[in-house]
Amino acid sequence: MLKRTPLHDTHVAAGAKMVDFGGWEMPVNYGSQIEEHHAVRRHAGMFDVSHMRTVDIEGSGSREFLRHLIANDVARLSPGKALYSCMLRADGGVLDDLIVYWLGGDRYRAVVNAATAEKDIDWMHKVAHDDRYAVSILPRRELAMVAVQGPQARALLKEVLEGIDVDAAAVIDGLKPFTAKMVDEFFIARTGYTGEDGCEVVLPADEVADLWQRLAAEGVAPCGLGARDTLRLEAGMNLYGQDMDESVSPLESGLAWTVDMKEPRDFIGRAALQKQQAAGNLRQFVGLKMTERGVLRAHQKVMTAHGEGEITSGTFSPTLGCSIALARVPAGLAAGESVQVDLRGKPAAAQVVKFPFVRNGKALV
Repeated sequence: MLKRTPLHDTHVAAGAKMVDFGGWEMPVNYGSQIEEHHAVRRHAGMFDVSHMRTVDIEGSGSREFLRHLIANDVARLSPGKALYSCMLRADGGVLDDLIVYWLGGDRYRAVVNAATAEKDIDWMHKVAHDDRYAVSILPRRELAMVAVQGPQARALLKEVLEGIDVDAAAVIDGLKPFTAKMVDEFFIARTGYTGEDGCEVVLPADEVADLWQRLAAEGVAPCGLGARDTLRLEAGMNLYGQDMDESVSPLESGLAWTVDMKEPRDFIGRAALQKQQAAGNLRQFVGLKMTERGVLRAHQKVMTAHGEGEITSGTFSPTLGCSIALARVPAGLAAGESVQVDLRGKPAAAQVVKFPFVRNGKALV
């Protein structure tokens, strides 16, 4: 039986098309995926992301535990700041990508992907136990999460929160990108997965339907997984299970910037990544833009002057009006070069471009 978020009945009542997403029954769209996509780029949209798991990590050993657990370094954080990172296997493969927030003191909050949540939590417990870190790891299953994204998202969220909790509403204007604030029952983070401004709001599950309905009444468009995927791909953001997984390292997934080796910190996977760097010949992670008709899809072959690669994520970009993709290819390609993509046995031309493709509503390629 598929799992359901606290907003399941709200989605069904709104006429959403529900699909199986990693064992969860989730809305893929509420009618027009394209209109939902444009709503986020031009105004404001909201996503039910309650299937993702909030995990609180506390205790005197929490900081050193996280410095060992993930490839980015939480020592860089100030209270309220967020950090994007990968959690790696010893061989450098990506177990998951996640966001970690420092709540202050010995308290951190992580948000992990839905499909990998149980695996992630088991791994955290194993590392804490095996290496004897003084931490508690608490999955917050009683919480829900809504992402409100778009150029008008923060203003509309503030307006809605003023009718629920004026203290929570008051923090919206002061939140800087990639920071978060806990106010009463609300955890509000200026983060997202669309390339637009906005907030992700964590709150008790029994209160999320009220927030959703109030946002909808203010003109925030309910959006499904379909628009979420086209938005994140335009923003050049990785999707776990497609763009990276346990078989590849962040160095071949466009995520080298999330690996911090400046300090002599013994994080899991560090030795393997250093060995990969020393060996050289790491594959590149690039953006592609179609220069003729056709739609780019995951697993299509990419033929380059340096050998074959593969598309990891591809789709039609509603903002750009053409097909775009992320691809893992042999090293040596530069932006502007042409490649061929195998579209059902026929070669089609595409151009190598830097991603993101779109950011804050503006085309960058």
